[in-house]
Amino acid sequence: MSRKPKLSDEDFAALYQAKGPGAVSDVLGCSIRHVHTLRQEVENRLGIRLMAPNTSIKEDPLPPSEARIEIDDFTDGVVLVGSDAHYWPGYKSTAHRAFVKFAKDLKPDIIVLNGDALDAPSISRHPPIGWEDAPTLDQEIKLVQERLGEIAANAGRAQLIWPLGNHDARFNTRLAMAAPEYRNVEGTRLVHHFPEWRPCWSVAIGGVNGAIIKHRFKGGIHAAHNNTLWGGRSIVTGHLHSLKVTPFTDYNGTRFGVDCGTLAYPRGPQFRYTEDNPLNWRSGFVVLTWRKGRLLWPEIVAVADEKAGEVEWRGSLITV
Repeated sequence: MSRKPKLSDEDFAALYQAKGPGAVSDVLGCSIRHVHTLRQEVENRLGIRLMAPNTSIKEDPLPPSEARIEIDDFTDGVVLVGSDAHYWPGYKSTAHRAFVKFAKDLKPDIIVLNGDALDAPSISRHPPIGWEDAPTLDQEIKLVQERLGEIAANAGRAQLIWPLGNHDARFNTRLAMAAPEYRNVEGTRLVHHFPEWRPCWSVAIGGVNGAIIKHRFKGGIHAAHNNTLWGGRSIVTGHLHSLKVTPFTDYNGTRFGVDCGTLAYPRGPQFRYTEDNPLNWRSGFVVLTWRKGRLLWPEIVAVADEKAGEVEWRGSLITV
């Protein structure tokens, strides 16, 4: 049996759509995560979809002025970066559970979800594999809202940033191609469904001694090396699911090419297109630490045992 909030369904809907989940959380005195649970219950009872306002976007979700988020004054603190979650119904990966735990325990200043939270097979340009049982887009959006809500509920005061991934981009691309007349209609852009997360192509943290975080740059097995070689800065990417740190030293000092792996289980159903081939993929995420304006060596949190729910971190096994 679902529980009705202290607000009436109509008042809850009006407040949520006018001021967002944070305002509802303040009124009800509950967590953001619980607000999302209540939102789904109210939606079911009223038979409508509730959309929160997104003040971080203008007419276009990624205008030139917001293509890169610059955070130059970051001299001391922690940034948590996870990528390529490809969230899928019916399974919550060990890496995701660990990411939520680290968001709570490390109290990072910034949390970056580095693209491809959405898998979107139903709007892919690739044909389906037979009659595969893939989730609908509506099911995926609701699931990603739930998973990102879990992160946000444990994020404290951290900034929440989401560089666009190529799978994420399928949402906007499909509508722009098939129904361009819906341009700027509320709900037709991916960012409309995730108002707590600030969209961008890349985020630059800590100036020239810091790092640029974006979903992808160079490709291939040497991507991490080539990213920092050609970028001239430490660069943290996802996309390739490799989870590794590659240092590069020249006359300017040492910088890093970082692949932050995947928050998904590499053998999950969303990757059945790999045809059970061996995958040079690793599940986990990275922790970036700045001290006195310098980016220290990036640290990896790697899934050690998916079934046991164990991750490796600083010489210890942690169960999540």
